[in-house]
Order: sequence, then structure tokens, then C-alpha cells
Amino acid sequence: MALIDPGKPWQNGTAESFNGKFRDECLAMEWFRNRIEAKVVIETWRRHYNEVRPHSSLKNLTPYAFGSQCGLSAA
Repeated sequence: MALIDPGKPWQNGTAESFNGKFRDECLAMEWFRNRIEAKVVIETWRRHYNEVRPHSSLKNLTPYAFGSQCGLSAA
């Protein structure tokens, strides 16, 4: 496993892009009262991100649709 150098987020742009979207679209929009609420909200956001939200890097398909088109199944 390779780690990126400290202070160089451009070395892993994909993860940094996801982390930014997760922070801005999910975490910054909620104040969680407890862990159970956090788990439900985060899972709802994750499912939307993977199954509903189109991604420009996938020719505006959802990751789920893109995987299906490539013959992959969801785990």
C-alpha cells in the first residue's frame, strides 16, 4: 500500500474529490444527535452518491449504472 506524502492531496485526487463532496454535501449539512442518526444519514447519502447521482467522470452515469454496463455486480 502506498501512502501519499503529507500536504500533497493532489497525489490522490480521486479520494480527495470524494472526501470534499462527502464533507460539503453530507457532513456540513447535518448536526448528528447520536451515532445511530449519523449512520442512517451517511448511509442514505452514500446510496444516493452511488445509485442516483450521476458522475461526470463516468459519462454522467451513476457508479451503479456504470458498473452494470461493464458487467460488474454490486457487492
